[in-house]
Amino acid sequence: MWNQVYNPFGNSVLSTVAAAIPVVTLLVLIASGKVKAHIAAIIAVILTNLIAIFVFTMPANLSIRASVLGVVAGFFPIGWIVLNVIFLYQITVATGQFELLKRAVGGVTEDRRLQLLLIAFSFGAFFEGASGFGTPVAVTGAVLIGLGFSPLAASGLSLIANTAPVAYGALGTPIQGLSQVTGLDPYLLGAMVGRQLPVFSLIVPFWVVWAFAGWKGMKDVWPAILVTGISFAVPQFAISNYINPWIVDIGASLISMGALILFLKVWQPKQLWLSPALRGNDESMATMAPAKPLDKAPLSTAQLFSALLPWIIVCIVMLIWGNGSFKTWANSIFTWNYPVPELHNMINKVPPVAAAPTKEAAVFGFTYLSFTGTGMLLAAIIAGFLAGFSPVRMVTEYGRTIKLCAISLITISAMLAIGTLTRLSGIDATLGLAFAATGVLYPFFGTLLGWLGVALTGSDTASNILFGNLQKITSEQLGISSVLMAAANSSGGVMGKMIDAQSIVVASTATNWYGHEGSILRFVFKHSIALACLVGLFVMLQAYVYPFTAMVLK
Repeated sequence: MWNQVYNPFGNSVLSTVAAAIPVVTLLVLIASGKVKAHIAAIIAVILTNLIAIFVFTMPANLSIRASVLGVVAGFFPIGWIVLNVIFLYQITVATGQFELLKRAVGGVTEDRRLQLLLIAFSFGAFFEGASGFGTPVAVTGAVLIGLGFSPLAASGLSLIANTAPVAYGALGTPIQGLSQVTGLDPYLLGAMVGRQLPVFSLIVPFWVVWAFAGWKGMKDVWPAILVTGISFAVPQFAISNYINPWIVDIGASLISMGALILFLKVWQPKQLWLSPALRGNDESMATMAPAKPLDKAPLSTAQLFSALLPWIIVCIVMLIWGNGSFKTWANSIFTWNYPVPELHNMINKVPPVAAAPTKEAAVFGFTYLSFTGTGMLLAAIIAGFLAGFSPVRMVTEYGRTIKLCAISLITISAMLAIGTLTRLSGIDATLGLAFAATGVLYPFFGTLLGWLGVALTGSDTASNILFGNLQKITSEQLGISSVLMAAANSSGGVMGKMIDAQSIVVASTATNWYGHEGSILRFVFKHSIALACLVGLFVMLQAYVYPFTAMVLK
């Protein structure tokens, strides 16, 4: 057995600096634009191992095994989702269904700002609620690039838009994970998050359009943005507080899409914004192909059905795959849990991170049938056959997709290796303890701890599992509501989703802009920091200032 060490130098400042080196190195290498993402990830994996072994005293065999476990977990399930989303996209392009989809969206509105609201925010929120784990960014990024958006706009704006729904993603999985590690009621946690995020569900649609078109461009379409935000935020609050935390994103996204489409039937902006590039950003134009003129002829009923059919199939399959009863049934048929030898239960998480010494599980769960990526593959196969693809053509197209995604899959696996190793070595916990030592400012910095957790792990669920109990212990010591701070971990975490390296690689792959991850990171980083700080300030108000304190659940 090995006990995690959180202060190897006996000095919290030096230990925190050492713990920050791997993630800082990774982000700096990617942001520099001079090192390819997969090379940066491999360098960061090596560096993380060296720090875990020689600074945090983790035995080398545990460190290496943790890295290998992360590599495998990076492909299943995350890389598996990306691969099959891109496969579906390639099929719709090859069959001409994507061109019809572009005309269908153009039939609702040709304005790029409104297309962003419909696709990146509302449509993306549906996929976050149904499946999560990278699916929304992969789908919306691919759709936006197909609609003619510049690569940077399609990537960066998909990442920013995929924030407000993340805490309830994959049918409430982050809330369930938070409940498991804290022992708090998931309904209370979901309701508390529902008293934080709706404010930002109003802000994010304005923020996305502002990031794309500037202040004036945003101001000219404010009625549509307000309709989008309100029609998402109000159901988000109502469902989370009065129904359950599992169907929040599904319900809110469908209402938001419907409200926006109906509103655009009676209102359109005076001037259409037709440019697909980010305002004032020439970098995004570097690899842009000239946009084809949009065929404005109205679609027939048959054409509209053909355009929407692949995505209808995806929606149906994702709702089935995200259902707990289906997962239980699927896992009863095909489950292979592989406890990693000489790693599983060989590491103790110790106080103050855990209330008592707790063994860290290291199990690779190969639940192939219930993987979200498997559902996406099935949806793609069904869509392909219905569109007239032969089995041979299907296999050929899948081979092309593997070739297209190969380097990205390597990168994603390396990113997960870093996340798994930092978790099992206690490096993440050292960073968390630094945030927890901020006293009266803890509601602000505790929220940023959730942000950090998602930035490190790429998952709000993983961040909640990593830091949820620490939030509970620290808040109780400070006399703050544990429900408030546990929920703040999840709410703050959503803003870290846009800068985690895994999501950035997913976005660059979906938009076929691989090699420009640094450009995407530089674009979204300031938005991530600003929004995370706003969430932190709101949680501070809830902790200390009336009437916001009246919102807090005990």
